Amino acid sequence: MADQFLLEIRVRPNASRNKVGGTVGDPQRLVVAVQAPAVDGKANQAVIKELASALGLRARDFTIVYGELGRDKRILISGDIAAIAMKCEELKGAPTLL
Repeated sequence: MADQFLLEIRVRPNASRNKVGGTVGDPQRLVVAVQAPAVDGKANQAVIKELASALGLRARDFTIVYGELGRDKRILISGDIAAIAMKCEELKGAPTLL
């Protein structure tokens, strides 16, 4: 069984470009900006795709466990916890796209 990592994110749908990086809020959440609209799950699909690309994982390694219909989400990620945590910290340090 793979290890699992819980990541809290804030989604910015309808962004000018797709980007993963920076933080917002308290507690700090990783910002995931996607061009897809928040309609019919399109933004959720785009979020999973962007996170998978940013973390070097497969889309099937991600599960939205909270916030399916909101901007704040909790994502369960299967894989190497140490590597995922390190990459997430690097992404949180990136400038936030506003």
